[in-house]
Amino acid sequence: MIPDIAQFILAAGLPYYLLLEKITFIKSKHIFIISATLLLIAIVLSNFFPNSHLTSFVILSLLTSLFSIYKATKTTNFYKLGYYLIFVNAPFFILFENEGAMYSVSLLVSLIGLYLIGQFYEKNYGSANYHHITGITLVRPYIGTFLVFYLIALALYPPFPNSLYFLSHIFHSELSLLWYMVTITLFFGNFLLAMRVMKKTLFGRPNSHIHYVHMTIKEKITHSIIVILLLLLSVNGFKELLL
Repeated sequence: MIPDIAQFILAAGLPYYLLLEKITFIKSKHIFIISATLLLIAIVLSNFFPNSHLTSFVILSLLTSLFSIYKATKTTNFYKLGYYLIFVNAPFFILFENEGAMYSVSLLVSLIGLYLIGQFYEKNYGSANYHHITGITLVRPYIGTFLVFYLIALALYPPFPNSLYFLSHIFHSELSLLWYMVTITLFFGNFLLAMRVMKKTLFGRPNSHIHYVHMTIKEKITHSIIVILLLLLSVNGFKELLL
């Protein structure tokens, strides 16, 4: 019972909706870091204190997930989208312990990439908001390519690890009504949110009327490492899928 409560609090966004959302001086980038850290703590604790998958907590996390999907559709801020996606995926972690932990790790890797995209926007355009950029517009192929990688991973497209761990859970889990509810919510929630961002974001199409902002070597290397890490997790995901 106690592990279930702890994992629900750490992973399902309860601290955000009850406390952090009401503290106006905490910035969205800091809320993302706090939320990601809480999920990471939950992943570590799940290895020592397995939860019992109580139906009540899975249903509560599913309701939080649906509410988070709604909140995510109202934002065009990369930081906010990042921590809403953590809460959207909480039911997977809470209901499916083994697959859920690795799925959550790959989710965090993808969201760290999204967070760094937000930092790039904020540094160069004064805001991590991708919809209301005026004047200089980001369409440089490098940053656009990395953004597409992260969005495809978040949309649960193979061969990225997020989709492989998700498929592994589908093949190895026992079916139930709650299983269907969680699976359908997570798949369509992640897919539609990622595609919504992709539709509204420029992806690096060359345009002679646009002033390009180049990524630094450090930024390119950092994002390349994240993409490589996602691909390495994909290899492990394929192994899990074949077991």
